[in-house]
Order: sequence, then structure tokens, then C-alpha cells
Amino acid sequence: MISFEEARTTILDAVEPVGTERIHLLEAAGRVLAEDAVAPWDLPLWDNSAMDGYAVRSGDCTTIPCCLRVTGFLPAGAKGDGVVVEAGCAVRIMTGAPTPAGCDAVVPVEETDDGQQEVTLCEPVTKGQHIRFRAEDVASGVTFLRSGTLIRPPEINMLAGFGMALVPVYRRPIVAILSTGDELVELGRTPGPGEIINSNTLSLAAAVQEAGCIPRIIGIARDNRESHLEKMAEGLKADALITSAGVSAGDCDLVRDILEELGAKQLFWKVGIKPGGPTAFALHGATPVFSLPGNPVSTMITFEEFVRPALLWMQGRRQVLRPLFKAVLREPLKKKPGKVQIIRLRLEKEGGRWYATSAGNQQTAILKTMVDAQALAVLPAANGSYAAGDEVDVHFYGSHIELESK
Repeated sequence: MISFEEARTTILDAVEPVGTERIHLLEAAGRVLAEDAVAPWDLPLWDNSAMDGYAVRSGDCTTIPCCLRVTGFLPAGAKGDGVVVEAGCAVRIMTGAPTPAGCDAVVPVEETDDGQQEVTLCEPVTKGQHIRFRAEDVASGVTFLRSGTLIRPPEINMLAGFGMALVPVYRRPIVAILSTGDELVELGRTPGPGEIINSNTLSLAAAVQEAGCIPRIIGIARDNRESHLEKMAEGLKADALITSAGVSAGDCDLVRDILEELGAKQLFWKVGIKPGGPTAFALHGATPVFSLPGNPVSTMITFEEFVRPALLWMQGRRQVLRPLFKAVLREPLKKKPGKVQIIRLRLEKEGGRWYATSAGNQQTAILKTMVDAQALAVLPAANGSYAAGDEVDVHFYGSHIELESK
């Protein structure tokens, strides 16, 4: 048995990004940039006005109020060729219009009497005010986004600003999902005696999709060698394979043996974590194989702590672990030293501090506790039980968190 930390490190050291592709900028949100982005020109390309107002010479405006003759108009989109601010004059200008020759300041219309032929300035004028200068955002030739950057709306705006319609990104891994067991029936069929619906496959597919990857459901491997061989061989054609159940030490737990027969190299089996101890990890060439326990709670928690970070890493993400923060327990938590324990919690925020209560019965058979959980506490292996008022390390669980704040 290896530690929780060793298991995570082993996985992240073993996986690599799965390749790159060029896609349209509109499809790039949530993807990871695969090459440095270098500015092909200055941003902005020319000095321009940051306000609707008047382009002036600051030297003409040393005494306030100041009256200037209005000699021109520059709307947004104008080229500004031949427009000059002469001494004692102003040019009416709109936001984004190029500043005319002679101008070294823009006065917002709110600080004037909004005159058309003549304008009176009512506030002091500072040289350079309200002008966006050429290249003050990004200069030509500068790397403005590094490879590995997560592309969000601000990054899309900047890439679009440089005319980059196609962008290189890391490919979304295709992740095969396989459940095992004779007791499983597919969704849409009412389970009979001894049968359960194959809910893990759909839960894992949703989690894979939420992590930015493409799930490929390959069905159920029945509790015999031939079915396992067929389904796992199919699953190993994907960029990654996740199996659930069949990874413990029972007579029908065939996953690890069949993976070995197919040429996969097991890197570990059994982790010092509760729940999820029987988790195994193997490599088939460069293809990672995550063999998770079959209990739905254990499946989801081991996906969250081990598989999700790996899938993010395979997409070129730099930050793959959810940030930990402190929460104060409102009630005691029981724990035996020896294993990292993952506790499902609900959170409240009061006076700038987070407070945590149990999301319910922590037994691995209680699925509703996962539904109610807003966060997971990661309790270190060396620690024992916790009292009300103790602080614990927690991280949010899931992408859509509803929290109460007082």
C-alpha cells in the first residue's frame, strides 16, 4: 500500500499531454494554449482617445476655466489624417478615435460645457490624460500568452485583438469508461433480484466531460475472462481507460489480471486512503489505466482525487489540484490514524471564515452524501479524530457550488 501523496505523484509523473490541434478561436474557451502567442503588431496600433471629449494641447490649458475654439471632429473609426490641434484650439473626439497631431491630452466631455464651436474646460488638464498610447498594452514581438495558459474570455479577447482566428491547443483526451460485474444492468431496465443499475458509468462519463475530456462508454465487462479481455482491449484504444469495480481481491475481481495479460504495467495497487483503498493505476504503453473501486462513493472520490488531476494534466493544464483552504468544524469528526480520510462536507461562510458540517452519513454506501457535499476535507494520515472548533483542510467539490453566506 502506498500513501495518498505517493499515489497522486506517481500518476502525475506518468501521464503526458496527448497532443495538439488547431481550432477556431470561438471553440477555444476552456482549452489550454499549446504554443506561446507572440504579438504580430502593437496593441493599441495607434494613440487613441480613452474618452468622449476634446483633444487638446495641455499647454493651452494652464488656467481654468479655459476657452478653446473647436476646429474638428474625430469619431471612432476615423483615420485622423490631416487633423491637427492648433494652439488655442480643440478637436472634438470620440472614444477609440486616433488622437490628432498636436494633441497631448483628452478632456472628457463631462469636464466641459460640451460646446460645439467653442468649448470651456472646467477641470485642470494633465499632459497625457485619457490617451491610450501605442503599444502601452502589448508591444509587437512580445509573448503575451505562454503555452499552458488556460483560455478564458479575456484570453479570447486578446487573441482576437491580434487577429488570431485559429489557435493551437492541447487536444481533449478520449477517455474510455468500463464497468465490471454480472450484477449490473443498463439504464432503462428495472433491476431484478441481485441486480443494480450501472450508474457508475454515467457518473464517470459526466465527470470526464466536466474535466474537459471526451467520454467513450464501452459497456459492462461480465465476470469472466473473455468479456474482460474484449472490453479492456477496446478501452485501451482510447487515450485513457477508467474501470470501476473488480479491482479488489475477490474471486471475480479480474481487472488487474486481465490488464497484465494485455500488457499493462501496474504502478501501484492499494492506497492509504479512505474511502477508495483498492484503487490501482497502470500504464499500457503511454495509456494510463485507472482502476477504481465499484462502490459509487468510492468511485467518485477516487476520480476526484486521482483521475481528474491526471486528465487536466493530459490537456496541458498547469493547475490540476483544487486549492485547499481552512474550514472550522462545527462538530467533531471521528478518524483513525494511518490513512488519509476524505470527508464529505457542507460549508457556510460567516464573518470571513468558512465553517463545515458533515454532509451526512460517511459510509461509502450512502450516495446522497455525495449529492449534498459542497466540499471534501482531506484529513492527513497521521492525524486522529477532530473536535468541534478544529480547522481542517478542505477543497470545493464540483463545478456548480451553492453556498450559504451570513
